[in-house]
Amino acid sequence: MVQGDITEMKQHRWVLAALTFTLASTAWADTVVVTADHMVDVIAGKVVDHPQITITDGRITAVGSRGGNIPAGARKVDLPGMTLLPGFIDMHTHITGDPRYSGYKGLEFTDNFWTVVGVANAKKTVEAGFTTIRNVGSANFDDVAIKQGIDNGYIPGPRIVPATYAIGATGGHCDSTEFPPSVTVPAPAVADGPEAIRATVRKLRKYGAEVIKFCATGGVLSKTDTAGGQQYSLEEMKALVDEAHMLGLRVAVHAHGTSGIKDAIRAGADTIEHCSLADAEAFTLAKQHGTYFDMDIYNDDYIMSEGEKNGTFKESLEKERVIGLKQRQTFQAANKAGVKMIFGTDAGVYPNGDNAHQFATMVQWGMTPMQAIQAATVTAGEALGRSTDVGAIAVGRYGDLVGVTSDPLADVKVLQAVAFVMKGGQVVKGPGK
Repeated sequence: MVQGDITEMKQHRWVLAALTFTLASTAWADTVVVTADHMVDVIAGKVVDHPQITITDGRITAVGSRGGNIPAGARKVDLPGMTLLPGFIDMHTHITGDPRYSGYKGLEFTDNFWTVVGVANAKKTVEAGFTTIRNVGSANFDDVAIKQGIDNGYIPGPRIVPATYAIGATGGHCDSTEFPPSVTVPAPAVADGPEAIRATVRKLRKYGAEVIKFCATGGVLSKTDTAGGQQYSLEEMKALVDEAHMLGLRVAVHAHGTSGIKDAIRAGADTIEHCSLADAEAFTLAKQHGTYFDMDIYNDDYIMSEGEKNGTFKESLEKERVIGLKQRQTFQAANKAGVKMIFGTDAGVYPNGDNAHQFATMVQWGMTPMQAIQAATVTAGEALGRSTDVGAIAVGRYGDLVGVTSDPLADVKVLQAVAFVMKGGQVVKGPGK
């Protein structure tokens, strides 16, 4: 056989192999077509009638009208009477938290108990329609472990963007301040000074952090500090934010106090959590820097009604009495001023799975239902830096859908009891499950 014949045979084999691979890929592609009566287009800010969404291998490949082309072999999920929305995003969760064991009550359990709690909470969260969460603080790298368990198919749950530990100053909100000096508590993310803070950011990234969270001011649920007191200097904040951004990570900042909020914005932080005592200057700075406010305005109701029974420190309950109403008033003012607002609940401070209760509180304090929904979808996706993946029903994004049985723009409370949830083209709850 001459050399030319051998070359030609090799070329035929490569073509045959490529054709076989293409046919196999097509044959094994998982395609589902979802139809409903209505769809909330969060990008355009309007409702579309009779949508038809095609999802292939977990990603949306077409968004059109019912009656359009349906690929051969596609599964069909028809949702008559339902309105579809994108899977919700909660930008501030503690997936391993259970508020029934607050204060010293949590000491009754072994460390790994909270991982088990997180597994149960992950299921509740995704079934509530929250297909993506940003978890901004858990011990023992539990949020990374739960994310790995979900991503590898061991347990159901949302997509998790983990922060691992929240970084904080010695004696600050992210430190353990409820024990005497004779009790030593591990503090892998307590760091003081720019260089120690930079090293801590690197360590958390090493072990799975996809966002960095730090405490710029005191907090409500910590026992010994004041909620508004600043706990990191501007120099320290800049070092942390610069290090995180250099590593490609966004930064979320716990900040109730006015000066801490403004210094965190000046340092270049991406989102400010709580924002309770933000003032007009803070609103202006946030708009100038493109900073998002992430305000957990629902959980005050739960803390004040259930906190004492759950073991919440009396000092914390006193702080909540001062902060709760002021935070809601600040939310109203910030939204009116045009600050970019995202949906974050502090789930874990109240029961995970009840995340959607905050929609109604956001509407009560000045948002339209569409604005509240956008805060938990398209705007949250932007704040995550993942607009190509989550936050809207659009081609290229994950097939994450939520279905409700009445109009959420007429009564946003319907989002508290979703009838249908799909994550990545797979039905989690409702018809087709």
